[in-house]
Amino acid sequence: MSVLAMLVRQLLRFGIYAGVQVFIVGQLSLFGLGWCFLYLGFILFLPLSTPIALQLLLGFAMGLSMDISYDTGGLHAAAAVLLAYLRPWVLRLLTPRDGYDTQDTVNVHQMGWQWFSVYLLLLVSVHHVVYFFLELGSFQYPLRTLGRVGVSILFTSVALLIVQLLFYPVRRGRS
Repeated sequence: MSVLAMLVRQLLRFGIYAGVQVFIVGQLSLFGLGWCFLYLGFILFLPLSTPIALQLLLGFAMGLSMDISYDTGGLHAAAAVLLAYLRPWVLRLLTPRDGYDTQDTVNVHQMGWQWFSVYLLLLVSVHHVVYFFLELGSFQYPLRTLGRVGVSILFTSVALLIVQLLFYPVRRGRS
């Protein structure tokens, strides 16, 4: 795939994730306690070969667009940049025994349920803890905040798993 085609594809993905988050998912809450941050899928499902500097820039751009849309003053940008920063570390931590294939993507069908679940829950959890404690600005109400974090992790993770199952290709045979 050419660089231009990949750039256009990533810009399209950015627009879709941001648009769906702002216009549809951002209006949903689970029991008034948890929110879905579907836009994280854009960062989490970037190709494995994406350079770290580009991941950080894309994470900042996505977080900033959410901050502008929701008037959250940098909360989304800070948490999204941290997520983009930690993603390569988690990918190295979860490297399969044979390593990643150059064609591999972050895909539940290619990587398997166990790998994908650990990857998703670990990164979504870090993002949500940072986001909600920054939003609160203190540790004054830790139990309520942890409740919000837990419900939001569940809501976001299930939504991202549904996105994977519906829109990402089924495993192709390795040659």
